[in-house]
Amino acid sequence: MLPAVHLTEPSPEQFSERFLHHLRYNCGLELRHARAADHLAALELAVRESMIDREILTRRTYDEVRPKTVNYLSMEYLLGRLLLNNLIATGLVDTAREAMQLMGLNLDTILDEEPDPGLGNGGLGRLAACFLDSLATLDYPAYGYGLRYDYGMFRQGFEKGWQVEHADTWLEGGFPWEIARHDLTVPVMVGGHVDWIPKKGGKHRPTWVGWRLAYGIPHDILVAGYGTNTVSILRLWDAQAASEFDFQIFSQGNFVKAVEERERVESVTRVLYPADDVEAGRRLRLMQEYFLVACTVRDVMDRFQRRHGEAWELLPDKVAFQLNDTHPALTVAEVMRYLLDEAGLNWTPSWEITRAICSYTNHTLLPEALETWPVSVMEPLIPRHVQIIYEINRRFMDSVKERCAGDPDRLRRMSILQEDGEKRLRMANLAIVGSHRVNGVAKLHTELLRTRVVKDFADLWPDRFVAITNGVTPRRWLLACNPRLASAINRRIGDGWVTDLGRLRELEPFADDTEFQEEVLAIKRANKKDLAAEVQRLCDISFDPSSLYDVQIKRLHEYKRQLLNAMHIILLYRRIKADPSLDVLPRSFVFGAKAAPSYHMAKLIIRLVNGIGEVVNDDPDVAGRLRVAFLPDYRVTLAEKVIPAADLSEQISTAGMEASGTGNMKLALNGALTIGTLDGANIEIKDAVGEDNIFIFGLTAAEVEERLTTGAHRPWKLYRGDEELAGVLDDLRDGVFAGDDAPQLRDIWSALMEHGDRYMCLADFRSYVEAQEHAAALYRDRPAWAAAAIRNIAAMGYFSSDRAITQYANEIWNLEPVSVEEHD
Repeated sequence: MLPAVHLTEPSPEQFSERFLHHLRYNCGLELRHARAADHLAALELAVRESMIDREILTRRTYDEVRPKTVNYLSMEYLLGRLLLNNLIATGLVDTAREAMQLMGLNLDTILDEEPDPGLGNGGLGRLAACFLDSLATLDYPAYGYGLRYDYGMFRQGFEKGWQVEHADTWLEGGFPWEIARHDLTVPVMVGGHVDWIPKKGGKHRPTWVGWRLAYGIPHDILVAGYGTNTVSILRLWDAQAASEFDFQIFSQGNFVKAVEERERVESVTRVLYPADDVEAGRRLRLMQEYFLVACTVRDVMDRFQRRHGEAWELLPDKVAFQLNDTHPALTVAEVMRYLLDEAGLNWTPSWEITRAICSYTNHTLLPEALETWPVSVMEPLIPRHVQIIYEINRRFMDSVKERCAGDPDRLRRMSILQEDGEKRLRMANLAIVGSHRVNGVAKLHTELLRTRVVKDFADLWPDRFVAITNGVTPRRWLLACNPRLASAINRRIGDGWVTDLGRLRELEPFADDTEFQEEVLAIKRANKKDLAAEVQRLCDISFDPSSLYDVQIKRLHEYKRQLLNAMHIILLYRRIKADPSLDVLPRSFVFGAKAAPSYHMAKLIIRLVNGIGEVVNDDPDVAGRLRVAFLPDYRVTLAEKVIPAADLSEQISTAGMEASGTGNMKLALNGALTIGTLDGANIEIKDAVGEDNIFIFGLTAAEVEERLTTGAHRPWKLYRGDEELAGVLDDLRDGVFAGDDAPQLRDIWSALMEHGDRYMCLADFRSYVEAQEHAAALYRDRPAWAAAAIRNIAAMGYFSSDRAITQYANEIWNLEPVSVEEHD
């Protein structure tokens, strides 16, 4: 008989007792000796108690109901701080605040002590985190799967304007939110070769032999749903060698060699995204992808067997794998390997099951971002999987030949095996062939997938491709990060929007309400003052809260065009230098981004922006009208401070290159107006907010494609035809903002003028400047700006991750919610 679990909310007094219990028995301290970090650990454990009770109820319910479960595989999860989110989800915010006050502590001070988990990089990982929140809140049975990196991507600093990378030691002080589950350790086979073993009837079967063994140790992070008892699990795998060290070698005095195997295996989960500009880094990244897939498939199949035995025909009714981009594409091969080699099924039923349970989300329109792996690298690592992929491709090619006879170019494009030069396996092709659904993450993105990136597959299987526009969780990206605005909204329309973001439409009548306009402007100013203090602390740069806060916060990539933003700042600066009395709207420019360590041009752009700041911020002619700050170490916690304060949201990617974007959604949800191209989800945001409440500029995706393919783009013609643009380009060429680094930064000018300006900064420059002037004019009309901001907030209901997850559940996973109730 299992013990009963009852969910009772503790009183502040009971909660303080729980806090003191953990402080003493987990931290070994009394209150008078505890430091801020100890307060944080004890509070996290006190909150985790309530989450564990809910997780036990959830697990019991699922064991009884045995529902279909979605398993979300992602190489990264950009979680951000968890304490406030978990307090909100469990309804314990007020209780915890009062409990801390009883002990003379301040909850906000403790919250500020929490570090960000180093498990993600950019939008891909943050989307995964939003999806986990929505899955739990909507009561969908779900597991997230990822890797438990010892070190995150990196901590970013600046030295003389250049990005420098420091180790992200996020686990250094422990991580109270995780629960190690050594009882669920899984084996992972690596290396060896494939032998053909005789069987009855004179046939032979392939058998993977000679492999080495490693282990995956699961660490569970609980994800509490808001307003529900459901708790989902994010299961992160830690790599461990089969043995600690070779004792015989150790005894002979060769201490380093004795632990070589352990170090080799455990390096798999050492760091997020090892540098792939060297061979060792590429091999390690492939091993990471395989390790995630092998551990996850084993774990899911073990759970299936515990509930359903070996009724493998039930798998499509009970299991779904969602592949977040191509990184987990090997799931297709690993599921096949498991069904063939361990479950003992034949090829045809194995393939039918695999395609029925796998689905793939594509996140890129850039062909170079679609992963391929050399067969020469894969075969020594996973020979059986390579063999299976070859067989998948052979059968697939045979089926395509029947439909597309006489079109060898099409066969070559669709093949999983790329044979031009070095043989490589195309992960996107494998994921598409092995999935029953493929989705893009915005309407435009999905259309471009169908018509440009993987057109041959879409022509073959038109019903396999669906559009599911990304979304963000309103719990973190409004309720938690912008409590002033959330409270103002609650006073007008109630709090139903927290779980039904479409309710924000009820704010529309208040867009022209003078009182609400003034309140929204006052809230924005208060948030801007908070951000100004943070900028002063981080960068020693003073911001004027009455200035327009112009914000671009996203991963540093040329197609996202931080460079175009920088060129506009140079233009404004040149105008002021030409006429210091010029009436220029005061602006404070905020950048936040990390450049991949091996991405040379991205690092140059960071150096340029910092150089612009050094010149502009200290020039007396500017007189404070322009301020430029590149915030170091951009992450979720910093985003939660920037987004509520932003006035203008820079979403200026080259049209046709951004899959969706989610920063655009978060910023608009918090009352920032978007300046952007017709790219990704910007198109849908424009349709939602109306053309008068957004600043659209630039070429369309079709126009960009035409210029790139026909060679119609002429940088020098644009240079000669626009005097202001020419001046900006001359400053880039001459190193005006580069200091002693002018020779290196000249590469930026070269990319624009000598190498074709692939990302169309010059083509869109004048249109962008005009859109910025339109934004400046509207900002001067404070009531009109406030009305537009309110209309943006009111229109954001569609861009909830709750809506996106409901679409996934209905259109891809065939997943039903399961209510978790208390029971004896």
